[in-house]
This record gives sequence, C-alpha cells and structure tokens, in this order.
Amino acid sequence: MPILNRIADFHAEMTAWRQDFHAHPEIAFEEIRTAGIVADKLREFGCDEVITGIAKTGVVGVIKGQPGGGAIGLRADMDALPILEQTGVPYASTAPGKMHACGHDGHTTMLLGAAKYLAETRNFAGTVYVIFQPAEENGGGGNIMVQEGLFDRFPMERVFGMHNWPGAPEGSFWWREGPIMAATAQILVEITGKGAHGAMPHQGNDPIVVAAHIVTALQSIVGRNVDPVESGVVTIGHINGGDTWNVIPEVVTLRGTARWFKPEVGDLLERRFTELSTGIATAFGATARAVFDRGYPATVNEPESTVLSVTAARTVAGEAKVQEMPRPTMGGEDFAFMLNAKAGSYIMLGAARAPGDPQVHHPKYDFNDAVLPVGASYWATLAEQLLPKG
Repeated sequence: MPILNRIADFHAEMTAWRQDFHAHPEIAFEEIRTAGIVADKLREFGCDEVITGIAKTGVVGVIKGQPGGGAIGLRADMDALPILEQTGVPYASTAPGKMHACGHDGHTTMLLGAAKYLAETRNFAGTVYVIFQPAEENGGGGNIMVQEGLFDRFPMERVFGMHNWPGAPEGSFWWREGPIMAATAQILVEITGKGAHGAMPHQGNDPIVVAAHIVTALQSIVGRNVDPVESGVVTIGHINGGDTWNVIPEVVTLRGTARWFKPEVGDLLERRFTELSTGIATAFGATARAVFDRGYPATVNEPESTVLSVTAARTVAGEAKVQEMPRPTMGGEDFAFMLNAKAGSYIMLGAARAPGDPQVHHPKYDFNDAVLPVGASYWATLAEQLLPKG
C-alpha cells in the first residue's frame, strides 16, 4: 500500500502549513506561535484531548480509536535554529537570524497530517498520542518532557520518532537497530597566560601558542586512545583570543564538540580531553579550565520496535526503498531521552531533491514538501498496524 489516498488529498494543505511554519521560525522554548497553531489544529481535527504547556511549549494530542487495544506515541520536534537563512524562497524566514534549517517545520507538519487522518478515520483500536516537542536543538526539550511525566500522564507501550534525511533518496526510509545517532558534549577550554606586546613575547606567556598545542593534541585522542573499531569525535569549532595584530592576549577560549556511542568511549574522551588541556597549559606555565558538558545520550533503537517501524515503512514505500543504514550518524538527537525511558525506534525519511542538495543546519537548506504525504502516511500506517481493530 503506497501513500494513503486520504492523506494525498490534503497534500497541498500540508504544504501550506509547512511553509507557514518555515516563514515564522521559533527557537528553543520560544515556540509559542507554532505550539498555538498545532493545538488549534488538533482541536479542529477532533482530537479527544489537547494538552499544552508540557516542557513550556510542548503539545500532546490524544486520539482514541475503537475500544480495546494499547497505546503508542508519535513524536515530532517544533523548534528552529539560530541561523540566518539564505534560501531565497518566497516563504523564507521573517525572523532575522532564525530559520528552520533542520526540517522541524516538516516534522511538525507530517505529524499534524497523520493526526488529521487518524482523528477522521479512527481505523485503529486503542490510543495514539501525538507528541509535539519543543527545544530539540540543544535545549533538551525531550528530556524535560520525560522529567515532567510524559510517560506517566500518557501511558504508552512504545514511542517513535522520525527525521528527514536529505542525504537519502526522496521518499525512501533508512533504519538501524541499536545506536543510530551519537551522544554529545559541548567542550570548552579557557586558557589563561600573560599578556604582552607582540614584539616582546618574552615578557608574557602567550595563550595562543598554548591553544595551538592543545588543539593539535586533542586530535590524538580518537586516533591514539579510542579502539579503532569504535567511533568518537573531538572537534574544536571556535577559537577566540586577542583584539589586534600586535598584542599577546591574556586569555584564549576554545569551544567545540565531542561525540561517541558507547558510554566507556565518552568517559575516555572526557578524561583525555581534561588531562591534555590542563596538562599542556601547565607545561607552558599557563592555566586552563577544561569543561566537558555532556548533552544528549546516544539514540539507541530497541530491536522489536525497529522491526515494527520497518514494517510500516515498507508498507508505505515498498521494500526496495527501505534500507538499513550501513553505519550510525554522529549527529545528536534528544529523542534519545525518550528512548532511554520507553521502548521505541527512530527512523530516517529520505528527502533529497538532487545530489548535492544542502544538508541540514545549512543556511540554504529547505525541507522537501514532496515527502510530506510519505511521512504522514508512515505515521498513520504505523498506528494502524500496531493498534489493529478487532
């Protein structure tokens, strides 16, 4: 069975929703307009309950089918990123410095489309909870929803997530059992030396030289400490120090990210990062404050839920367009917190228009509206297959 006919009927309507969300992006915990539209539409669709204010701006819709059956949760994220958009599309961001550069506008729209269909047809037995989460981008909104009792207030057997993937063919699905996305940490090194005139370096202690040695040494952690068959990343993405060309500054700051899958690899990265940063600074007669701020755990798909997810994807897209990912991605995802608390699975929806398309988190990225009915049909099919009538 391909895209559900009823969902295909309102493809144009979903496109309008998506482009409206795109034009009005809201970053973490500021999704007031977005959450308001979501809640209004869920009420308009006839959801049995609409609950707002979870994790500040989160929304949960309750859709009850025929008597009996269990309950599942379907989750989409709503927030945008602090990026200046460069797409040039007619519906480009109206909020300077903010844009939907990761496709959460599409994620929200696809789950709304599924909610419209499920509330209209009720072709399942049990309860579907549609979860609209705030603050996925570094805000940990998924963790806050769990901490605020998401799974206690809305008892469900399993929870499912989905992300558009512009690196995969349009309308395909990529799945993976076990780890699919990495654990994350933000790292910071603040190096304090002694400022001096650039022509008289012997009178100071140059923190820029110290920073250069630390940046180079950090690249040895994965290459020389992590087992070659495991995965890890340590990247410095920002260096700040000094104000002019002939003055040695007092302080230099490094910022970056670390990624891993296995907890023991994360522990090793943290230990070696701290030892190298502080040890090198001490060797140069400077000091360093090293911060390894853990963010999201690894996103790990539960096997049985993954089988159920893949079955629904194959029903919608056909077996040939549903493929196992050869390896997990080092991107992070706070749906991990939900999977740590509840059995479930996370799948990728292919959204490439053409080879070389801008990828997520790029200022020229734009969600592919052609896959809206594919994603909505996947959600609806998953609900009907996991909660069959009779």
